[in-house]
Amino acid sequence: MRNIIIMFYLVFFKMFYYFFSLFPLKKKVTFVTSFGDNCIYLYEEMEKKQVHLKPIFLYKKSCENNIKNLKNVETIKFETLNIISEIKSIYHIATSEFIVVDNYFGFLAAIHFRENVECIQLWHAAGAFKKFGFQDQSFHKRSAIDQKRFSKVYKQFHKIVVGSDNMANIFKKTFNVTETNILPTGIPRTDLFFDEKRKKQIIETLYENNRLLQNKKVIMYAPTFRDNELNQFELHLNLKLMHQFLGDEYVILLRVHPAIKNKKDVENDYPNFVFDYSSYKDVNELLFITDILITDYSSIPFEFALLNRPIIFFAYDVEKYKKERGLWDEFETMIPGPIVTSTEEVISIVQNEDFDFQLISKFSLEWNQYSQGYSSKGLMDYILKRDYVKNVM
Repeated sequence: MRNIIIMFYLVFFKMFYYFFSLFPLKKKVTFVTSFGDNCIYLYEEMEKKQVHLKPIFLYKKSCENNIKNLKNVETIKFETLNIISEIKSIYHIATSEFIVVDNYFGFLAAIHFRENVECIQLWHAAGAFKKFGFQDQSFHKRSAIDQKRFSKVYKQFHKIVVGSDNMANIFKKTFNVTETNILPTGIPRTDLFFDEKRKKQIIETLYENNRLLQNKKVIMYAPTFRDNELNQFELHLNLKLMHQFLGDEYVILLRVHPAIKNKKDVENDYPNFVFDYSSYKDVNELLFITDILITDYSSIPFEFALLNRPIIFFAYDVEKYKKERGLWDEFETMIPGPIVTSTEEVISIVQNEDFDFQLISKFSLEWNQYSQGYSSKGLMDYILKRDYVKNVM
């Protein structure tokens, strides 16, 4: 049934796409986004440069809070049951010179871009511990129809933005692309880490909104989303123990996937110690007030490492996760911090400050190789150069 629904959607998309392809191309950059952040930073660079390309945002519900605040830009909620919105979205995709996507989007399997159109994959993670694309554990378990569709989608990426050669090598394996597809301009949202004025404003605002965060050290717990957690979420970090041994000196910021609704009200259980920031708009902003990050297989450490602060990898299910979801074989040697499987180990490491800052710095240099504060500018310069070349040819 799922494949039938997908098939009908792709036929619908294809039909309108080829009709609108009869229209002339417009000076537009159409962002198709489910995360928002990288696309927003590139849009802000467009505004700063006052470029002649018109921005259009087709956004998924997952990033609605970020996109709805944009000014002077057309925004359309994408892949909904609103037929008018879908047709408008297809029109923009069919008539734009540049398409920027930040995730896997199935519609790409149904179309062929025109000769003077470029599709840029602005992937939502600066690095990866988890396998994805052709390397995903589940890929070969899927139907032949699914596999064919995935392959078609990956072939549509003319360029893939990377922040490092490490990530470029991962994309070559996961999307089966070559060096010519790699665009090493850095990850746009990391520009924020180099903007001291903006960082200061963000920190001041966070403290103004919650004075309790200012008086103690902050530990953020940000586990990766697991497929079964929407209906049966369990917080494996023992907050009672954390409060008992660390409550005098630390507070906990909880950052789980915002789609998870069935988690306990931990703020009421541990008042003035645990603060749930799962719905906060930008996790990178929270990193600026975070002294220690606890995570597992999430991509957050790749950007947090820019701050050269401690990271603990609470990987309580690492062997199971490797088998069922898939991690790169080098996971244990990739990570820039201790790997633990219990809350007691977490507490011990925090109390003893058992961290290797040289390792964190080395990790950041390797994975943020091209993300040095001007990534949005570099990507925008590339787009403007490509637009110029198209016009003189």
